[in-house]
Amino acid sequence: MKAILSGQQISITIKRLANQILENETDTSGTVIIGLQPRGVFLSDRIVAAMHSEFPGIGITYGKLDITFYRDDVRKELHIANQTDIPFSIEGKRVVLIDDVLYKGRTIRAALDALLAFGRPAKVELCVLIDRRYSREFPIQPNYVGKSIDSIVSQKVKVFWNDKDGKEEVALLEE
Repeated sequence: MKAILSGQQISITIKRLANQILENETDTSGTVIIGLQPRGVFLSDRIVAAMHSEFPGIGITYGKLDITFYRDDVRKELHIANQTDIPFSIEGKRVVLIDDVLYKGRTIRAALDALLAFGRPAKVELCVLIDRRYSREFPIQPNYVGKSIDSIVSQKVKVFWNDKDGKEEVALLEE
């Protein structure tokens, strides 16, 4: 196991990502943040909290999206669906999708399909903590990146969150 980001580096990166998202849109009334279930929600919760901390009183529309039934691949952990919580329309909005790791692009492709149930956005942007470059199966690139890494197929990137795993770090694991 090789550490990519420490807990302190994750905190700094989250603040940077929150500021980058906000610097492109000073009026947040047309922006919605959507965290992807299950693990992208840990990151999106923190990014939204960082936005509120940096700019108290800012109005952020925030939702959580489960893409389980929109996937085109089958994985063992996908048998249990998570909750979608988007009690608003995304029609004509700037949508910022947030996920922890971008690898092949299949999760984001499924998220784009799932988003259509909530309206037609004006623009969709992608924010990820870790971008595993050179491994895409779809032409999907993030707008906001915490850290880009080069890895091989036999390696796995694991993001550990205090809330779920009892520690905070990003590690590269050999399978």
